[in-house]
Amino acid sequence: MEKLNILADSAKYDAACTSSGAARPSPKGDKVLGSTISAGCCHSFSADGRCISLLKVLMSNVCIYDCKYCQSRCSNDTPRAAFTPDELAELTIEFYRRNYIEGLFLSSAVVKSPDHTMELMIAALRKIRYEHHFWGYIHAKAIPGASPLLIQELGLLVDRMSVNIELPSAASLSVLAPQKQKQAILAPMAQIKSGIEQSGKELALYKSAPRFVTGGQATQMIIGASPERDHQIIRLSEGLYKQYGLKRVFYSAYIPVVEDSHLPALNSAPPLLREHRLYQSDFLMRQYHFTADEILSDEHPDLNPYLDPKCNWALHHPAFFPVDVNRASLRDLLRVPGIGPTGAQRIVAARRSTKLTLPDLKRLGIVLKRAQYFILTHDRPAGLVLSTETTLRALIDPTVFAHGAEQLSLFAAPTLSGKPLPDSRVLSLPDPVSEVISCLKKAL
Repeated sequence: MEKLNILADSAKYDAACTSSGAARPSPKGDKVLGSTISAGCCHSFSADGRCISLLKVLMSNVCIYDCKYCQSRCSNDTPRAAFTPDELAELTIEFYRRNYIEGLFLSSAVVKSPDHTMELMIAALRKIRYEHHFWGYIHAKAIPGASPLLIQELGLLVDRMSVNIELPSAASLSVLAPQKQKQAILAPMAQIKSGIEQSGKELALYKSAPRFVTGGQATQMIIGASPERDHQIIRLSEGLYKQYGLKRVFYSAYIPVVEDSHLPALNSAPPLLREHRLYQSDFLMRQYHFTADEILSDEHPDLNPYLDPKCNWALHHPAFFPVDVNRASLRDLLRVPGIGPTGAQRIVAARRSTKLTLPDLKRLGIVLKRAQYFILTHDRPAGLVLSTETTLRALIDPTVFAHGAEQLSLFAAPTLSGKPLPDSRVLSLPDPVSEVISCLKKAL
């Protein structure tokens, strides 16, 4: 239990932990533990964002590396522990039998060498799979620098694999993690991609062919520990998706856990809002067909903290709007704030039989609070003709202000306990919001 407390706490900084969408049939029918279906695992999340339906743990936190941002670095004075393969296998199975978990997320610090660490992880997973006959969901982190043969063997035991890219540039990696090399991280990614493609071809011919990382691969990037701008980060993510076929890039806001002159101060807050905006940009690239250079540019290299990236793009491209929902292509519909992939598909299907109005869009699940400023409908053929400032006031995110600014309504007089507010307060905003409006107007 003492080992579990230490190694589970060390694992909480790994963010790349979601369901895979993988399917892994059990080789012995019903005489096994666990199952993996295409829907992936059911998850619940703790207050600090950790997924707790998987046993999320390190094999060991005894590390030979001295990465400046890592709690487990060899120069840090922290309690150390390591599981044996037998201990980890027994722990996983007993937790599953008690219905504590549905799968395993396994990572590790680098013990002695990358190869030795991978051998320990493989030994544990082989016991879980072949001695305890557990065929539920397993996600493992590959260790950069390990032998390709070990990468291949690990890939045959897990549903998803990931290799942490750690930092957004080779320059930051050399400063904060001098023992890690960019090529040692990218080489396993390329091997995993190639193995997934080869496994897919084999499974198309032989259903009983070995399954290699059927849930795809992912990676994790630390945000805020190094000076890279948001544009550089999302361009890197775009390149990883295209070149290595990643399922997800996870962004982890740096949490100060160790003191170093190259890192933010220990009392500094993690850039959680920046992490949130990066995830929104990532979704725009993966599901909305945006490119990194459309979201940001060298002239505007950082994401707007007060507007989500899609609204920010819309305000910077007024010539693209308004979009006629009864005629626009699917790709154009996805550019409208408030319309997602599901909503766009519903619009395309519904307009075959009727001319869509605002009430129709509301029934289709479109977020009219944002979309109404950028669309034309059958009952509103001219759209809303509003100034950029008025639209900006309506779209600005009030949740970033601690004193609770509320979004303005442009269609009903604001009230207080059912009574209209005095005229002097109808369009008033808290002072910080007004300052933001002024700054954004200049930027636009």
